[in-house]
Amino acid sequence: MSTPAPKTALLLLNLGSPDELSPAALRRYLREFLSDRRVIEAPRLVWWFVLNGVILPFRPRKLMHAYGNIWTEQGSPIRTISLQQQHALQSELNRRLGDGQVQVELAMTYGNPSITAAFERLEQAGVERVLVLPLFPQYSATTTAACFDAIARALAGRRNIPELRFIRQYHEQPAYIEALANSVREHWQQQGRQGHLMFSFHGLPLSYVEKGDPYPRQCEATVEAVVRQLGLSEQEWTLCYQSRVGIAPWLQPYTDETLIEWAKEGRSGVDVICPGFSADCLETLEEVAITNKELFEEAGGSDYQYIPALNASSAHIQLLADTAVKQLGGWLDP
Repeated sequence: MSTPAPKTALLLLNLGSPDELSPAALRRYLREFLSDRRVIEAPRLVWWFVLNGVILPFRPRKLMHAYGNIWTEQGSPIRTISLQQQHALQSELNRRLGDGQVQVELAMTYGNPSITAAFERLEQAGVERVLVLPLFPQYSATTTAACFDAIARALAGRRNIPELRFIRQYHEQPAYIEALANSVREHWQQQGRQGHLMFSFHGLPLSYVEKGDPYPRQCEATVEAVVRQLGLSEQEWTLCYQSRVGIAPWLQPYTDETLIEWAKEGRSGVDVICPGFSADCLETLEEVAITNKELFEEAGGSDYQYIPALNASSAHIQLLADTAVKQLGGWLDP
């Protein structure tokens, strides 16, 4: 009689959010997030004084308004959407592989549900094999590698760690490109097509790229693949980077400055999509959909539309399932 295969799990990881809409919760979240050396590479002593003397005393209250613009009865959008993705993906894997073959768990790199708690649940369930899927299509040390570090910290004190597989990126996976292209087409059908399509990604300090981070190359590869799917000419699309902070140079062109420049030139009609985000969050819903729209309109632009992230759409769940099943080979019972 053959021995059953060890229990297997799929662990979904995203960035995270504050637990509640309060300055204290925002302060806890910012402290954890901005203390990560993968995120901030400044000298530790200098950054400690900046973080504790400047950012944490004042920034949380300023962020209250931004989070308040997007907060829902269920909490932060990224957590709500991530839970929807977890449940939908569990159903899809049950359908493809059979009930109980793979347990889908969710954790956040910062905040809750935590990675430590997720591994505790998996250990209690008897899981011995874990496939880790960071929900960042394009690899960066600031996101995907930060997930890897967080997992290592969570497992550091455990006697019996599970067997691990780690998905690094899926920025050129055909199902991902098709899902993005279809989301643009569906938006055009429902909302009307604007004159220009902007692809806006989270920015990165230029120094990180110079040290070897492949993130911008992967962003470019994603955009080029989607553009081919949509059949766009070079004059119909632009790639930009958002969310820069500080005075050091970041990846360019900058999203906000580009929008203001276009508006002053008399251009209007812009659709904006953020392919680097698997779930809508503060950055997409408040910065891109609200603040950048206001900047564009105040500078004289009009007809600005934000195309939502893939979120828990059927196409997104299918591509995540495809990605997981491909990597689960050899782990499951026939």
